[in-house]
Amino acid sequence: MFNKILIANRGEIACRVIRTARRMGIKTVAVYSEADADALHVRMADEAVAIGGARSTESYLRIDRVVEACMKTGAQAVHPGYGFLSEKAEFAAALEKAGVAFIGPPPSAIAAMGDKIESKKLAKKAGVTTVPGHLGVIPDAEAAREIAQEVGYPVMIKASAGGGGKGMRIAHSDAEIAEGFRLAQNEARASFADDRVFIEKYVEEPRHIEIQVLADAHGTVLHLGERECSIQRRHQKVIEEAPSPFLDAKTRAAMGAEAVALAAAVGYRSAGTVEFIVDARRNFYFLEMNTRLQVEHPVTECVTGLDLVEWMIRIAAGEKLPFVQKDIKHTGHAIEARVYAEDPARGFLPSIGRLVRYREPQGEGVRVDSGVYEGAEIGINYDPMIAKTVGFGTDRATASARLIEALDAFVIRGVTNNIGFLAALLERPRFTAGRLTTNFIAEEFPGGAVHLTLPQGAAPTLRAVAAVVARLTAESEASIGGQLSGRAPTLPAEWAVILGESRALVRVEPVDEGYTVTEDGTRRVVLQEWRPGEPLFRGTVDGEPVIVQVDRDGAFQRLTYRGVTVPVKVLSPRAAELLAAMPEKAKPDLSRALRSPMPGLLVSIAVKPGQAVKAGEELAVVEAMKMENVLRAERDATVGRLLANAGDSLAVDQVILEFA
Repeated sequence: MFNKILIANRGEIACRVIRTARRMGIKTVAVYSEADADALHVRMADEAVAIGGARSTESYLRIDRVVEACMKTGAQAVHPGYGFLSEKAEFAAALEKAGVAFIGPPPSAIAAMGDKIESKKLAKKAGVTTVPGHLGVIPDAEAAREIAQEVGYPVMIKASAGGGGKGMRIAHSDAEIAEGFRLAQNEARASFADDRVFIEKYVEEPRHIEIQVLADAHGTVLHLGERECSIQRRHQKVIEEAPSPFLDAKTRAAMGAEAVALAAAVGYRSAGTVEFIVDARRNFYFLEMNTRLQVEHPVTECVTGLDLVEWMIRIAAGEKLPFVQKDIKHTGHAIEARVYAEDPARGFLPSIGRLVRYREPQGEGVRVDSGVYEGAEIGINYDPMIAKTVGFGTDRATASARLIEALDAFVIRGVTNNIGFLAALLERPRFTAGRLTTNFIAEEFPGGAVHLTLPQGAAPTLRAVAAVVARLTAESEASIGGQLSGRAPTLPAEWAVILGESRALVRVEPVDEGYTVTEDGTRRVVLQEWRPGEPLFRGTVDGEPVIVQVDRDGAFQRLTYRGVTVPVKVLSPRAAELLAAMPEKAKPDLSRALRSPMPGLLVSIAVKPGQAVKAGEELAVVEAMKMENVLRAERDATVGRLLANAGDSLAVDQVILEFA
């Protein structure tokens, strides 16, 4: 077994590997860029080595600097995590040449499966079912159009060296091919330094289901079951679960057998994932093989009881797997949600900033994998993931309920996040029924931007919580010592609660271990252990458990429930009357300017001053987190002044151009 390993990655996955290595008694070395000098993985590791600038091309993608860090620290092996160099055959080869073990598959297997075009040819040869399409490299947009017509619309344009949803575009017609081809090529070039793309048939009503494989160097190749990863946004997974609510035993066995056959055919070693697309009739087709640890591996760990990182390390050290296929047992269900710093109301554009408050949920059947801490900064240079939150239990309903409760208790302040969106996904009837496809988000939340509202029936519960919070705050203030004699604050029995647009008069009275809150003749019993200043209100309302996040907003409150934040004012009835008479300030007109919806790089501007544009016409392209985002005209207009140039770094809401 190794004495010391280096983790060639950052963030959540670097911390994840360090935790397992520490449990195994192995010392760890972190590498970091200039932007990550204070990152959590740097703090957790036994040693840390700086390897370059903030951009990944200057640091985490520099093979020479990672190898140099191994030589400097005496690391005997490298775990690559996912992303960055994890699927670069030349990286594994460079480590091998330097006498350092690669905790992953051999370079030949990475090369065989890393090219999506060649991998499909190999899969077909190994007897694995593949999607109809054109596997040759496509030279230009005109050739792409001809191939798409031959394959039949809709088609998927995909980067040959792609992954993580980058370099992928769906085209439904000739009109969409040219732009899709250009954007897929640009993203592939920026993310993988390889702009080759290919085309395959887009399967209607598709599910994305993948098989986890594990193989040692002694001839044992087996699978650990499947993960359902159909709920995706921009081809990037959002919710993953194990097992799939869709597969039957026969299909599961067939998919597992093909995944094992493919792994064996390429001489695979270590953990890997074979991804399939499955149609409504359970026909399945090979998509690709990821020759690394997957982001969503925790759900497999929860249902199998196996630590995949540990077995990757043991396999790399030459150990033989002590179990075979019939020994693999699955217990219960697990669901993972990816918590991102992004704004669902702005089409999921990334958010950056400092985590001014950060508290992870805890509890039975809850797991959180993260790489941040309170005070850490979410920057523009890397993936905006904050954490992965997993709920697991005896069945799917229990796992889902625990995950929703965990999201309720996840306190994040300082950056916009997608927790409310995740909670809304999990509560959709279609999710509960397990009717999932890769179009789930587009169909359930049409329009691209998600504007969340409180769940139906939640307002009375939140008004009761708000009233009790106000009462407890008033009691705390009344107990402060040194007050003027005869001037102690009074504790009114009646309060006017203004929650969002709703108003109600409530009466709050103490009872054993809590309060009763009466609204319109309905009496609710609120039990709690909340104290002023705490971010989480945990308790019950009429016996039903409730977790609400509480923030002070000047003299008032902001309550967050199911990820939706609502302003709350709890006042005396007379103060509420006077507030209702206050005039409202008119909102400024923002329609005369094109603003950057995210921090990023202005790649190009497609218009000139004085040019007339039609609704839907491209105005500019902004790159953030290696993804190119096309900004389009919302209405017919004439371009006025240009206030930014291609190549400029933009702040969120920075004006790019004005309309005349």
